[in-house]
Amino acid sequence: MSSDHPHDDSGHDHGHHHGHGHDHEHSELGEMDLRVRALESVLSQKGYIDPAALDVLIDTYQTRIGPRNGARVVARAWVDPAFRQWLLSDATAAIASLGYTGRQGEHMVAVENTDDTHHMVVCTLCSCYPWPVLGLPPTWYKSAPYRSRAVKDPRGVLADFGVTLPETTRIRVWDSTAEVRYLVIPQRPAGTEGLSEEQLADLVSRDSMIGTRLAGAPAEAGSAA
Repeated sequence: MSSDHPHDDSGHDHGHHHGHGHDHEHSELGEMDLRVRALESVLSQKGYIDPAALDVLIDTYQTRIGPRNGARVVARAWVDPAFRQWLLSDATAAIASLGYTGRQGEHMVAVENTDDTHHMVVCTLCSCYPWPVLGLPPTWYKSAPYRSRAVKDPRGVLADFGVTLPETTRIRVWDSTAEVRYLVIPQRPAGTEGLSEEQLADLVSRDSMIGTRLAGAPAEAGSAA
């Protein structure tokens, strides 16, 4: 799928083949999630795993390691115009140059937020997601309400996340698939000209790289997740 087949804020579906070879349940927990939870319960009861340690491991990948990778990609794009152009033209190669590769990140497309256009990512059929740069997908990303409303009412979804954009700003919704996964480059906050690349990465949250939030202001540097 090419990057010129998004949904827009009118809710119109431009349509494309969504490359999945399995059925999809219209619920938060699919068959695989239920099986994993059942297995986790059995292993926990038998003493093979420590649920608390497992929670820490999941939290690490969901909120720290994964999103931190993507934040560094975005920060590099903010400070390095040549890297930004490379990221927009060949995201897979640009991201790999920073050492972030792996399954679920083989075919990446980067889209850039501007004053005129705001991008959001959804997987309308399940939860395709760029694990190497964002870590584990949040529960809400996999939920049926988000998958349907992101296309039909993107402004309403953004409002639920506390984001209100000018009516003149176009919202484009990109449907992630098994073939293509997306990374949103949020706009660089004003007043950050003197920050280092590492400090800029602190302003980039997982949600801002999905498009459901904006990048944080300098004062929020320590709270990005």
